[in-house]
Amino acid sequence: MSDPCIAINGAGIAYREFSCDYPQLGNLYFDFEKKYDPIPVLDWMRENPMIPVAACVLYGVLIMAGQYAMQTREPWNWRQIMALWNLGLSVFSWIGMARTLPQLLHNLYYMSVRDNLCMDPRVTYGSGSTGLWVQLFILSKFPELIDTFFIVIHKKPLIFLHWYHHITVLLYCWHSYVTTSPPGIFFVVMNYSVHASMYGYYFLMAMKLRPKWFNPMIITIFQISQMVVGVIVTLLGFYYYKTDPTCGIEKENNTAAFVMYGSYLFLFLQFFIGRYFKPKKQKTV
Repeated sequence: MSDPCIAINGAGIAYREFSCDYPQLGNLYFDFEKKYDPIPVLDWMRENPMIPVAACVLYGVLIMAGQYAMQTREPWNWRQIMALWNLGLSVFSWIGMARTLPQLLHNLYYMSVRDNLCMDPRVTYGSGSTGLWVQLFILSKFPELIDTFFIVIHKKPLIFLHWYHHITVLLYCWHSYVTTSPPGIFFVVMNYSVHASMYGYYFLMAMKLRPKWFNPMIITIFQISQMVVGVIVTLLGFYYYKTDPTCGIEKENNTAAFVMYGSYLFLFLQFFIGRYFKPKKQKTV
């Protein structure tokens, strides 16, 4: 008798649908999630490698054009639209976290560290319901660029960390997905989790509803923690790449991840110290 939890994706690869193993959770999933085949979109992405590059070039050009156009204009007041945008991203991230975190916990419990970092993700998490939300995460890096639009029209300072983060994340996520990088689910779950809180906080700020008891330092600590884990995962990736010839880690992609997370860690620590621990200037009499 065939196992009803086993399915075949468009690449002919068998995988086990996560929601099938947990009937109580499975009742919360839609049928289209359970049966989702990521291969057609994956193949399209592989056939169009210049799309993220073009998007990043256009992003940079529009930033410069927008800042130039706003030089002689008063800041716009799009706070409510910005609030709705941030709320939408927060809700999306909460749902994404709820759909991917259980799979990661399941994999960590039933699979070795080596298998979590080395096995084909199309088997371990990239197909079916979890695969849908991993793919949506990758594609969400394009609309997230709109964050910068609100900074430009409100004539707020555009720091290096902001645009560098958006560009490198988009390029790295696309490359990781088309090269089927095994550790991807770690980064997906962490980013969904941080963005769920971060964009929720931005929504409250835009609506001027931030609780007085909430310290924004917490959000930055979440972000820094994500970078620390990212560096650790990539270091483990190097270890298995060197010691296990059957490991699916790609050296170039893992190196890019290490440089990216390492630079983020440095920049977020710099931002953290400068914002929360910079000594206040003494008033002169």
